[in-house]
Amino acid sequence: MRKKSIVLIGMPGVGKSTIGVVLAKNLGISFIDSDLVIQEREEKKLYELIEEHGLEGFLDIEGAVNASLNPKAAVIATGGSAVYRDAAMRHLSEIGVICYLQLSCESIAERLGDLTERGVALKDGKDLAQLYAERVPLYEKYANMTVDCENKNIREIVFEIAKRIKI
Repeated sequence: MRKKSIVLIGMPGVGKSTIGVVLAKNLGISFIDSDLVIQEREEKKLYELIEEHGLEGFLDIEGAVNASLNPKAAVIATGGSAVYRDAAMRHLSEIGVICYLQLSCESIAERLGDLTERGVALKDGKDLAQLYAERVPLYEKYANMTVDCENKNIREIVFEIAKRIKI
């Protein structure tokens, strides 16, 4: 079966949602933001879910939502922590091409405001550099393709993905 979706993974602040909307329009397919699906299904904001269920509980909710996504054809922007649940990532790789949007830790730090307010799944005592070091190997593990987003605008990134991908 031909994969019909594109799944965007990467750190918070890399631009998965923004790039995803433009890419979906460019390709003429649907756009799904898994963070918004989680908030809609749970009727709570991400940071509220982390406060209520703890980090592991939130990751379980996120994994279950990601494993349930099954669009005909879509660009799916995942939360930055999606890679912590192997079953969900295996499902996403079955329905789509996994595209890792890569950006330096320094650039991400410049883009992000308050990590807690953004609903970033961050273990107590960890900072952004530690989170980055922990997640990058997971992004690389699951990625079918990697797009370097450093010093590129949205149009350049979308063009590169559209050029490289066959859906």
